[in-house]
Amino acid sequence: MMKKTIAGILTLATLTAAPAAMAVDFSANLGWNSEYIFRGIPQKNSSAFGGLDLEAGGFYAGTWAADVGDGLEIDYYAGYGIDVGDFSLGAGFTVYTYTGDFDDTYKEVNLSAGWEWLTFDAAIGEYDNFGMGTLDYQFYSLTAEYNGFYGVFGTFEDDFDGNYYEGGYGGTLSVNDTDLLDYALAVIYSDSTLLGGDSDTNLVLTLSKSFDL
Repeated sequence: MMKKTIAGILTLATLTAAPAAMAVDFSANLGWNSEYIFRGIPQKNSSAFGGLDLEAGGFYAGTWAADVGDGLEIDYYAGYGIDVGDFSLGAGFTVYTYTGDFDDTYKEVNLSAGWEWLTFDAAIGEYDNFGMGTLDYQFYSLTAEYNGFYGVFGTFEDDFDGNYYEGGYGGTLSVNDTDLLDYALAVIYSDSTLLGGDSDTNLVLTLSKSFDL
């Protein structure tokens, strides 16, 4: 689900100066994770991913897919974001689907609020659970970013439980003022409650590239 690494976070479009026209931007992204870990939960070692996005006047919509071993995870999302001075607010909806039996469908409402280098995110969702009775969950995270360095604390509530901590650095590799690719290196600690067993610590490298269409 996503969005998923610091290098892959969506940026929301702003209104153009011309009131009669709204700019519509299309973009694509491709990348690779040495290990795909989502909200502290390991998904697959060595995972490729890619996505398509549309942005227009604060509205956004897109799809994103990743290799999870047993087929693909394919996500669909849409929402709206606004910046007011140093503050940002956002609301959206995400659906996580799978082509194989790796996992079942998740549907969630996403809310966010940010101030300069600090962002709070909330996801309120429902998990289909392979027809064994749906499960409700809430996920909350607090992210701090400064000059490429970042830290995240995330926690689950309701029918899901557990915490994770992530810290790392992300940037862009450039040669002669030409951006070649984005990179991020992160250390992720997941507690035993989240993993349903022993706690785990992972070092994750992410390489990605975005393209304007």
